[in-house]
Amino acid sequence: MDLFSRTWTALRTAVAGLSDEDFGRPSGCTGWLVRDLVCHLVIDAQDVLITLVTPAETEPTHDAVTYWNVADTPPTGDDPLDALTVRLAAAYEDPGLLKFHLDDVGSAAGRAAALADPDLRVSTQDMVLTAGDYLTAYVLEWTLHHLDLMAHLPDVPEPPAEGLARSREMLEQIAGATFPASFSDQDALLVGTGRRAPTDAERAELGEPAEKLPLVLG
Repeated sequence: MDLFSRTWTALRTAVAGLSDEDFGRPSGCTGWLVRDLVCHLVIDAQDVLITLVTPAETEPTHDAVTYWNVADTPPTGDDPLDALTVRLAAAYEDPGLLKFHLDDVGSAAGRAAALADPDLRVSTQDMVLTAGDYLTAYVLEWTLHHLDLMAHLPDVPEPPAEGLARSREMLEQIAGATFPASFSDQDALLVGTGRRAPTDAERAELGEPAEKLPLVLG
């Protein structure tokens, strides 16, 4: 629960420090500008709020790792929901309004997470998880999107080290394989999710697990 708060706070703080011009630059998400990514974060924060007040009566069906689906193909940015996000982001016009909305809804999501009972069973996307597992899954979401935010903005501070390490651990569990120890946590996440292609040397070091990559998470 604490790691959710730290990674989410770090990401929101990074967005708050962006200039207006930064919002028009590319992000690490295919087909999305930074403003589109930030708009997606607003939607994510809404999802957190909705899920934490949607209790379930049945036993958990998923945990922080099995929450994630692995798609067959990388996103192109043409998916209807992705396209809707782009239109919503453009409607803000003033980046300051988008910053304000993320701070407003994002702060509420952070408070709701801090108050949640980690053993509470919640329902989302036809899954039942404990609140603790659900919020742990979002550590990976926040960390990957923090990397997306800084992809073309070198002055953006990096995600918390503990969030990177926990996200790598979850990605390795999803992959059913470990990344070489020579890979930094950041490189493991970028290569593992297809945010950058491995070098020839990295591919050779990965060995057989390289055939499973990239892991396109959804």
